[in-house]
Amino acid sequence: MFAIILTPIMQFATACNLNKGSFLKFPTWYKYLHGETVAGKCSVVFNFPGDISKILLAVVEIMLRIAALVAVGFIIYGGFRYILSQGEPDQTNAARDTIINALIGLVIVIIATTVVAFVFHNLAQ
Repeated sequence: MFAIILTPIMQFATACNLNKGSFLKFPTWYKYLHGETVAGKCSVVFNFPGDISKILLAVVEIMLRIAALVAVGFIIYGGFRYILSQGEPDQTNAARDTIINALIGLVIVIIATTVVAFVFHNLAQ
């Protein structure tokens, strides 16, 4: 039943190089899956119970990269707020807090991305 649902999705999503990135170098959801050539086209080999964790790892990695972009956006936003605060202590402190919180979030995202890569490369293969 799952093969009937997932086959069109996998045929649409796969390319000849399964490990190449997509838009803005985001990984694809099938990054950690293996591929095989069938009738001259590369397609994903999906084994239902075992490959769910690999797909979840790829989705988590995509979400962590989006979170990193959001954190960088908040750093830029905090910088603009700091510049536009014109020395007022309340606005300057709020802008500084925004920058510090965004930097903490970025560090957490980088550590989480490293953990995801570690889990895949050491435990999932």
